[in-house]
Amino acid sequence: MNIIQSQADWLARAAEVLPGGGFGNFSNDIIIARGDRARVWDQDGKEYVDYLIGSGPMLLGHGHPEVMDVVLQQLPQGLTFFTNNTLGIELAEEIVRAVPCAEMVRFVSTGGEADMYAIRLARAFMGRDKMVKFEGGYHGMSAEAQMSLSPARQVNFPQAVPDSAGIPQSVADEMLIAPFNDLDYLASLLDEHGSEVAGIIMEPLQRVVPPEPGFLQGVRDLCDKHGILLIFDEIVTGFRLDYGGAQERWGVTPDIATLGKIIGGGFPLAATVGRADIMSHFDKAKVGADKWLMQLGTLSGNPIAAAAGLKTMEVLRRPGQYDQLKATGKRLMEAHDKALTEAGVDFRIVGDATLFDVVFAEGPIRNYRDTQRNDLGQLGAFNRVLRDKGILKAPTKLYPSLALTESDLTITEAAIEAAASAL
Repeated sequence: MNIIQSQADWLARAAEVLPGGGFGNFSNDIIIARGDRARVWDQDGKEYVDYLIGSGPMLLGHGHPEVMDVVLQQLPQGLTFFTNNTLGIELAEEIVRAVPCAEMVRFVSTGGEADMYAIRLARAFMGRDKMVKFEGGYHGMSAEAQMSLSPARQVNFPQAVPDSAGIPQSVADEMLIAPFNDLDYLASLLDEHGSEVAGIIMEPLQRVVPPEPGFLQGVRDLCDKHGILLIFDEIVTGFRLDYGGAQERWGVTPDIATLGKIIGGGFPLAATVGRADIMSHFDKAKVGADKWLMQLGTLSGNPIAAAAGLKTMEVLRRPGQYDQLKATGKRLMEAHDKALTEAGVDFRIVGDATLFDVVFAEGPIRNYRDTQRNDLGQLGAFNRVLRDKGILKAPTKLYPSLALTESDLTITEAAIEAAASAL
């Protein structure tokens, strides 16, 4: 049998059966064959230091031995049951201990599901239809989430712009869009529409753009003023910024939050969490048929993902883990700053030590429209050299991990210098 092994051959096969030649997630010009701690290898055997880490969930790196051990222990006991299981219950208990707003937990399989249910939950609890989201905020693939995620044209706020075909105009009519980090605009929007709004959904760290001092608390205060629910999408920031996520980092507690990525330890698992009175809408016996929010999922809370998530969270609770993660991220940020300053280009390092990237532009980066000033030519050239030098990252995001070694960081610093020099 002729076994096709080269990456080029596999990419050709992908083009025959996959739209766009890929899964729709990352660049379709690479096939990753395996990973180990902070390294991955493509189908041709080229080695990379991995700052993509599965788009965030592999905070401990690939194949962490303790996570692998608990997964291997569970595998012969059963993969999934479509019933409660003890590991899922234990994971829910730990989430409630860790996340300030979490009094109850409902598991799903993906972050997009968690966000969809969070929006539906706010509407069910409030009995209102309109939602507010911030331009450029990512909340999965639901019709509501695909409003003004990455609009190619700028329109006047609060008009929503669909980012996908196949979404009815009626969805756009129920979404109000605001600029991130602009409390004055949000206050004026809610003065006009607050009585119609069920909730505000937001990434507390929007992509890599951090909230300005007082912004999150200001949003919380406006929600309280108008009787609106606040939803933090912590799919990315949960258990990354700090153990308790953005809620712990900035001391602002939402009514509902969504979690994913890290809580599944690399397996499909996410959750919608929140106050008990709000979460009761998942319980038909408590709220009745008219107010009940139906939710089910074949793999929701499955024991493999729960085991991996529990062990990952146990490792993260150990002393010094977040100090190490932040120190690593700070070192990487400083390496970018030094190399790009010496290269004499306009740039800003935007984000947090646990999650950041470079924007090739002058001036402050406060919101989505500021990120659109990014010089895509310089960004593309910079990222291409990084890839050539063995660094794998997303186009506009870099995830540090706890698996990075001194050798990994030395390789990365050299690649950053080469990429900056190429500009």
